[in-house]
Amino acid sequence: MIAIGEASRQSGVGIETIRYYERVGLVPRPERAANNRRLYSAADVGRLRFLKKCRDLGFALADAKTLLDLSEQCSDDCRSVKELADIHIADVRRKISELTELEAALNELTANCASGNVACPMLGRLRSK
Repeated sequence: MIAIGEASRQSGVGIETIRYYERVGLVPRPERAANNRRLYSAADVGRLRFLKKCRDLGFALADAKTLLDLSEQCSDDCRSVKELADIHIADVRRKISELTELEAALNELTANCASGNVACPMLGRLRSK
């Protein structure tokens, strides 16, 4: 059993994030030592690593919790995991499209910018209707 600082180091999840995950029920509350300090098992650290990987992939906390729950069931439900991942992929593609449109709009706004101008064309466009 290890303390929260070591669990944080081993999992890559910040201490405050671990505490938050516990408060919202994303992970079970850990055992407590006689001095009331949290004690984490290897399984607890594994859950934290799993959640970190999900978050690194951009999954929302609710989806990460669903994936964690599915991973801890006796029989992995691959269909549910794939459906969740497919929804996430579609969301990522939508965000990429939105960012591409944003990039094009910013490029258009800055295309006429030249340093030294008294009146900035970009600011003029942003002020216009």
